Amino acid sequence: MLMSILKRLAALSFVLVGLAASMQAQAVSTYARQTGMTCAACHFQNYPSLNQFGRSFKANGYAFSVAALASDAPAMSLRDSINAGLITKIRYQKSNGPRASGTNNTNDGEFQFPDELLLNIGARISNNIGAVVELDLHDPEPLVSGLKLPFIYNAKGMAVGGIPFSTTTQGVAYGFEMLNTGAVRFSRVAEDRSAVSAQQYIGTATKAQGLAAVASNASFFANFSKWSPRTVRDKSGSPSANYLRLAATPQVGSWDLGIGVQSWSGSATEPTLLNTVKTKAWALDAQAQGIVGKMPLGIYFSYASAEGTPAGVVQRNLFNANPKDRKATAIVGQLGVLPGKATLLLSYRKGENGKLINSLDNAWMIGATYSLLANVQLQLNHTEYSGSAYRGSPANGTRMTTQMLYSAF
Repeated sequence: MLMSILKRLAALSFVLVGLAASMQAQAVSTYARQTGMTCAACHFQNYPSLNQFGRSFKANGYAFSVAALASDAPAMSLRDSINAGLITKIRYQKSNGPRASGTNNTNDGEFQFPDELLLNIGARISNNIGAVVELDLHDPEPLVSGLKLPFIYNAKGMAVGGIPFSTTTQGVAYGFEMLNTGAVRFSRVAEDRSAVSAQQYIGTATKAQGLAAVASNASFFANFSKWSPRTVRDKSGSPSANYLRLAATPQVGSWDLGIGVQSWSGSATEPTLLNTVKTKAWALDAQAQGIVGKMPLGIYFSYASAEGTPAGVVQRNLFNANPKDRKATAIVGQLGVLPGKATLLLSYRKGENGKLINSLDNAWMIGATYSLLANVQLQLNHTEYSGSAYRGSPANGTRMTTQMLYSAF
C-alpha cells in the first residue's frame, strides 16, 4: 500500500518539477525585494526557518533595507519601501481511512490546488517602523489574515518596542517569535505541523489580536502580549489574556542555539462576546542549527501542555475542551544531504489528546525537501500515527502522505 502511494507521488513530482521549472528564476519574495538579498540570507536550510540574520531582520521590525543604507535621503520613502510577494502551496494528500461512496477527501487521494494562496505585503515605513499585511486569496473571509505594525527602537544595544497585531490562524505568538519549533504556526520545518510541534499539537494556533511588548538582541528575545481570541472584522473586546515568551539564543562555536519557554494565562471573551474562555497552557522548546561534516543539521525539540476542562465547568480552556491535560513532546531532525538543495527529515511526537479514554496519540514522520530554486521547494512527508486514539476505524486512518510544491514569488 505504502509503495503504491509513493509511486503515485513520484509521478506527481515530475509534473510539479515541470511546473516549477517553467517559473521565472528571477522571482523573489517580499523581503528579498526589500533587502536586495537572496532568501538564503535569512533562512536556515529551507523557508520559513530563520537563521541568526533572519532573526535580526525580524527583531528590528522588518525595517532593514540596503537601498536605505546607501541613501542620504530621509528615512521614509513611499516610492520604494512597499514590496509584495505571493506565497502558494499546491498539495496532494493521501490517507488510509475508509473510503465512502459520494465523498472526496484525503482517503480517496486529494489534489489541493491551491492549499494556500497568500499575498504578503511588507513595508519599511521608517528606520524604526515596519508593516506586514497578509491577504488570504484562497479563503478571503476575512481577507486580512495577518496584520502587524512593529515599532522598534534601539536602546543600549537592544531592540525594544511594541507590535500591534492580528491574525486569523497563527495564535498570539504571531506578534513576535524567532524559533523554528512551531511556537508560532508558520515557523516549522515540515508541513504536518501537529506531528513536528508540541505547541501546534495542543492547539495554540488560534485567532489572536492584541499588543506585544518586545525586547531582543543577538542573545535573547522576550515578548509579553495582552490579547484576545479574535481577528479583523470580529466584534471588538478587551485584550485581557496574557502571553509571555522568553528565549535565549546563544552562539556556541559554529552552532546557533535557542532555548525558551512560553506561557499562556488569564481569560478573554470570544468574538461573540457571549462566552469567556481560559487561555491556560505552557511550553518548553529548544533548537540547534549548525554543520556536521559539510552538511547543515537542524534539531528541534518542543514540549507543551494545555490544561483540561473538567466536566460541568462553564469556562472552558480555549486550547483544550477535554477533561484531562492535552500534552505532547516532539523532536525533529533535518539534515542537509545536498547543502542548499535537499534535506532529509525525521520526527517523533508522543501525545495525549486529553480524553478520558483512548488518549494516547503518537506520530512519527519521515520527509524530504528539494529546492528547485531559491524560492521554489518540493516537500514530501509521510506520517504514521499510533496509540489508543486510533482504535477502531478512525476517519482519516493511521497514516498520511503529503506531497507539496511551495513557492514564493
